[in-house]
Amino acid sequence: MVAISANSRTLPSVCCWFMMVESKHRLHKSNNLFSSHKGMRCPSYRSISSSSSSHVAVVEDDFHAFLQILPHDLHQNILSDPKRAQLLEVILDLGRLPEARYLGVLGGQYLRSTEVSMKELEYAQTAVGGFGADNRSGIEGTLHRISAIRSRKGIIVGLTCRVGRAVTGLIDMVYDLLHYGSSILFVGRPGVGKTTVIEIARVLSNEFHKRVVVVDTSNEIGGDGNIPHAAIGGARRMQVTEPSLQHKVMIEAVENHMPEVIIVDEIGTEAEALACRSIAERGVTLIGTAHGDRIENIIKNPTLCDLIGGVETVTLGDEEACARRCQKSVLERNAPPTFYFLIEMRERHYWVTHRTEKSVDMLLNGKNPLVEV
Repeated sequence: MVAISANSRTLPSVCCWFMMVESKHRLHKSNNLFSSHKGMRCPSYRSISSSSSSHVAVVEDDFHAFLQILPHDLHQNILSDPKRAQLLEVILDLGRLPEARYLGVLGGQYLRSTEVSMKELEYAQTAVGGFGADNRSGIEGTLHRISAIRSRKGIIVGLTCRVGRAVTGLIDMVYDLLHYGSSILFVGRPGVGKTTVIEIARVLSNEFHKRVVVVDTSNEIGGDGNIPHAAIGGARRMQVTEPSLQHKVMIEAVENHMPEVIIVDEIGTEAEALACRSIAERGVTLIGTAHGDRIENIIKNPTLCDLIGGVETVTLGDEEACARRCQKSVLERNAPPTFYFLIEMRERHYWVTHRTEKSVDMLLNGKNPLVEV
């Protein structure tokens, strides 16, 4: 990324975090994080614009393998659809019409006029080969994810068939950050493409020659099967037998396999957040993802806020409160953040980068954080 100042001189992004430059991309004002604290205003963002990138993302989707689990009469409808490149998932619910959902399109599109039968669901289940404790499975050798909905008797009555794509070139937007050797947390809502950060595994292992271990909870990063997908390059992959054991596998990876970098998807529990801090304190670089729309979501999330240093209420003395011109009860970060950078994935090609420590402190003080777009 390259920051652009108001007088059009270009400087490396590492030099421009403190420049008060308005971006040509106007960022939305954040939600009122401090609505319960009087005297604090809702912060907006000051941003540093990034140069337009000439990199082109290359997508590999193993689409033929994806079609094999679907009813045969749907194949041609999907293949001939002009929006196929934006296909997000296919929904198969018992007694309902099969539905295709597309990225950036509200609602879905019915694929035929007849309902999904139990026989079709059983066929798909056989083709997939069984589901884990998290009701997720995949297609061997691909990044596709199949999730099941069960009845109270344990019978599969619905399937969410999500298309998994290996994207090459998208990570060029933050390629310069990888040179820091610092931990990075990617935050975004479901479907925005957080798992495309698997390309970081390939770049760090093949180009930076790092020892990289991927902790793969649901085989979304390295694909299904015992041989990891080529998209992660030379990185090693540790599978997780049950989602509740992810934090233990993270620690095991550090203790047994001497990685320089650990990549973990969907950090979501307190135990995983504590494991991340433990790993970071051992000098291992972390690349992780978490659900959330903005950095404020992580700050307000009691389970994940430790990733950005944690937040505590501090009571100031009269002189200190007067000097700061604020209330005596304030919010402050109580520890260094686990992740040095935090990247908000607003859209697939629109990312906002924070220096976590500085952005959290500025937000807690009711100020506008400096970001890079």
